[in-house]
Amino acid sequence: MDQIVIRGGQRLKGRIPISGAKNAALTLLPCALLTDEPLTLRNLPRLADVDGFGHLLNQLGCSTTIEGSRPEDFGRVMTARTTTLTSTVAPYDIVRKMRASILVLGPLLARAGEATVSLPGGCAIGNRPIDLHLKALEAFGAEIELASGYVKAVAPGGRLAGGKFTFPVVSVGATENAVMAAVLAKGTCVLENAAREPEIVDLCNCLVAMGAHIDGIGTETLTIEGVDRLHGATYRVMADRIEAGSYACAAVITEGDVELVGAKAGEMEATLAALREAGATVEGTKSGIRVAMSGRAQPVTLSTAPYPGFATDMQAQFMAMATLGTGASLFTETIFENRYMHVPELARMGCDIQVKGRTAVVRGVDHLVGAPVMATDLRASMSLIIAGLAAQGQTEVNRVYHLDRGYERLEEKLQAVGADIERISAG
Repeated sequence: MDQIVIRGGQRLKGRIPISGAKNAALTLLPCALLTDEPLTLRNLPRLADVDGFGHLLNQLGCSTTIEGSRPEDFGRVMTARTTTLTSTVAPYDIVRKMRASILVLGPLLARAGEATVSLPGGCAIGNRPIDLHLKALEAFGAEIELASGYVKAVAPGGRLAGGKFTFPVVSVGATENAVMAAVLAKGTCVLENAAREPEIVDLCNCLVAMGAHIDGIGTETLTIEGVDRLHGATYRVMADRIEAGSYACAAVITEGDVELVGAKAGEMEATLAALREAGATVEGTKSGIRVAMSGRAQPVTLSTAPYPGFATDMQAQFMAMATLGTGASLFTETIFENRYMHVPELARMGCDIQVKGRTAVVRGVDHLVGAPVMATDLRASMSLIIAGLAAQGQTEVNRVYHLDRGYERLEEKLQAVGADIERISAG
């Protein structure tokens, strides 16, 4: 199994290209199931999860072809076409590896009038039930049955009737599934208290480019007027705001100066505000965002919340950044109940972190010491990379397949700005 080896202490300086967003790509790919015409996605990141989702689409009858990157993009170009659905079953052996696979449920139901999807897997960061996905689909007219670890959904008469659903709590995945299910409904579907993440805006904009009728994009109320069919489109995946925030934390902990090329300040305002709270210089550039740091980070107080609040996907990276801060930082995790699994691994490097329930207090220490550590999930793995970049000595990060799910060419990007980092391949 591969590992990443870091010899810490190098100040990061230079330009880091930000790839297409993993969370957006995994939402846009299932849109190919909604039409028999080609959907071409540009700026698609080279990630294990993207490859895995492509394989799932192939299982359902969608053909995919991949080209190299274009000068204006960092990722690949994929054209996906589902001329005919050959299956409406997303099997356990694929879905268990990646939670985002549940996002084929809505498109299959919309296109074929039925779908059978295994209950999902993914990172072990706490309980993430799909009950809101199912309740939204039921509100639009679907009949749902759970049996033997699978969800079976049927639209009587072959198409959803339409309806209204109010989310009791904000859910990104459930909003995405419901929107994709609604675009081919017979009637009008309304979602209230919908998630507003930039990735959902990206999804809605792509669907509109395919001929969907969606009002309220970017707000908590989405009104989708069903259409008889969608057509093909060419669409560019948005830049990854979580990747950009992660490299910003790396710049701060190493007292560096980096330009995040392609990052959009308007999509990550809470992250940028937290970086400024920590004492970083944050400014827009013609190509993206510059983040620079002089001295150690100031204490921060952060609580995760749905967009536009501070993203749960940035919590671990900021925690790592705070370990070398000047005082005590306070973190409250409100989204997932088990998202502090990186804390014991950070402690192996000399961090002072105390966890009580959903709250963590991080007291800055004089220095970190490199150590063998093990990644437990995608964002936790990045927190170990960030800590390793500033630690004295050598850090060995194991289980890097978690990183490969969400960070494209990580070692190459960090090497280009001065990090002493390499991947050691097993065998």
